[in-house]
Amino acid sequence: MGSVTAAPGKAVVRRPLSRDVRLFWCASATDALGSQASGVVLPLLLLGLGYSATTVGLVAGVSTAAGLLLAPLAAVPADRGARKPVMLWSAVVSALAMGGVAVAAAAGRPPLALLLGAVLVERFSTAVYEAAAAGTVALIAPPVDTPRVVAGLSAADQSALILGPALGGALYQASRALPFVADAVSYTVAAVCVGALKSDLRPGEGEPGGASGEPARVGGPGVQSPADPAQSPPRRPALRAELGAGLALVRTSPFLRLVLIWTTTVNGVIVALYYGAVFTLQKGGHGGAPMGLVLALSGAAGLVGSLAAPRVAGRISATRLLVTVSWLLVPLAAALATAKGPWTYGGLFGVFCLLMPLVTVVLQSRAIQETPPALQARTAAVLATAVGGSAALAPVVAGVCASRAGTAAPAVASAAVLTLLACWTTYVRVPARGVAV
Repeated sequence: MGSVTAAPGKAVVRRPLSRDVRLFWCASATDALGSQASGVVLPLLLLGLGYSATTVGLVAGVSTAAGLLLAPLAAVPADRGARKPVMLWSAVVSALAMGGVAVAAAAGRPPLALLLGAVLVERFSTAVYEAAAAGTVALIAPPVDTPRVVAGLSAADQSALILGPALGGALYQASRALPFVADAVSYTVAAVCVGALKSDLRPGEGEPGGASGEPARVGGPGVQSPADPAQSPPRRPALRAELGAGLALVRTSPFLRLVLIWTTTVNGVIVALYYGAVFTLQKGGHGGAPMGLVLALSGAAGLVGSLAAPRVAGRISATRLLVTVSWLLVPLAAALATAKGPWTYGGLFGVFCLLMPLVTVVLQSRAIQETPPALQARTAAVLATAVGGSAALAPVVAGVCASRAGTAAPAVASAAVLTLLACWTTYVRVPARGVAV
């Protein structure tokens, strides 16, 4: 991996990234690949054991909700300075949980409570890991390298979306336990990589936000004054205040509000469009293979977009890129309302997923730079929870629209929402580090 350093319109200079960045990328890539490999076959395992589709949906829903609820809680100890041990032991627990699922699957017909318990433990641990990992980029890479690091992590996720389901399916054909063995191994690799990091992953005591997320004040309340040694020791703020520190920062930062609104809206829209495609293709008599084609084309396009994002951002200003991509997404969503075949859906989704990373990489990189080190995990947890919430709500909205107004309704509604978003991004000007974005 190399770093890209350039101002808009100037030449791109590459330099190698640090050993810790490469280790962190390896941990994230293997983790994502293993999770995709096991995640795609878990419903097959449950159905093959005779459990109903309702049970399968319940397991998926409960595990997703658990992750959304736990991430903000896990972000507090990470921001307090326990980021590396939290990541390390979360990966170890996840490895043990998936190893337990593999043993149970190989042994015969495991009870549902055992499988559900192991899946929930893995989901809890993964949520904890992701919350702690969210603040790592700012501590292992200088700001100039942030876009490249974020783009590399995004490319790893897109690659896992392409390769993981195929790997999981192939392993499942050989043995239903193998995908979970692969996931356990991936968590083990992630734990080893995190353990090998040499960077100090604790935010500095003097950083804005401190351990509690409140600005340091010389001689102020809670700070020991050299002139007053008898002053009482500082008091740690209440847990509720610490949990709310990330939300407070997002609420008061114009740029972070922009990141929240844009990413939440666009991610919710693409999930709604996906389910709209599922409804349309199913109505047209297409099976599961066409949706696999749509996902493969989308994943490949997203990978290309992630890799190209730093170069594009180096040549186009953030404001122009944000506005341009926001408006380009509108006709793509509208065109999906008239799409019928899987190739048409795949092509339109591919362009959609090609454009999205061009903005998300820039927004995420700037968000990391805008957030104090001691608030990285909590702020990222707020953004991730909002995005996850919109992704969870989108299928419900798409289903209601499709059942009441036809299968084209999700795409029409999505185009309308994206039009409003594009209008807003056209006129908003958000200061970020003194630069209009």
